[in-house]
Amino acid sequence: MYQHLKIQEHGNIAIMTISAPKSLNALNSTILGEIDEYLDEFEAANFRCLIITGDGEKSFVAGADISEMASLGAQQGETFGKKGATVFRRIETLPCPVIAAVNGFALGGGCELAMACDIRICSDNARFGQPEVGLGIIPGFSGTVRLARLVGMGIAKQLIFSGKNIKADEALRIGLVNAVYPQAELLDHAIDIANQIANNAPLAVRAAKLCINTCYDMPAEEAIAFENRAFGLCFNTSDQKEGMKAFLTKGKYEFKGE
Repeated sequence: MYQHLKIQEHGNIAIMTISAPKSLNALNSTILGEIDEYLDEFEAANFRCLIITGDGEKSFVAGADISEMASLGAQQGETFGKKGATVFRRIETLPCPVIAAVNGFALGGGCELAMACDIRICSDNARFGQPEVGLGIIPGFSGTVRLARLVGMGIAKQLIFSGKNIKADEALRIGLVNAVYPQAELLDHAIDIANQIANNAPLAVRAAKLCINTCYDMPAEEAIAFENRAFGLCFNTSDQKEGMKAFLTKGKYEFKGE
């Protein structure tokens, strides 16, 4: 169905693998369009977690496709940037959590894709960077926005201004990734994390994600009030009623998302 995506399903979890081996999974307009199309399918299926990874052992996503960008003018460049930024924002705001399993190069658009995910883990051979200034451009898929929020303004400026790539251990040190694993174990660990998430009450997980994303930039009083409302709405769900009943009676309850 998709030319550059491989889709797997594991119960309540979906794995989307970006596959363009000749370009080390670099993102072009076609691949961005396919990701956007799959997100429609993913949301309609009501999965509880999405894992995004890259095909092969060398690259998650090596960047945006330079061969497509090389001849663009200002307006076309802005349009291309908006396309990537819109797809990544959609990933960031999916109701359920998204895990990036970064299995190699995550440069430029690849780093930006990883940053749009909720949780980032990587293999020990992973490399991260925003090398765009070495090509006469800046990060165009929201990299200047997300990197500073994730690692702090000073480190983000150094990485973006220098175009320097960093290894997995450095990405872990600065908080860009949550954990580093051997290449062969990466996807298994991603699935384990996804299962931990999927076994919890899905409406509560979604409410928690919405609160974290929405409240991050809010003044404290507004953020606390937003969380209070979301907390209260959880008590309208069957999962809350049955989950607490099971806890009190030492029984078991499988959350249904109701």
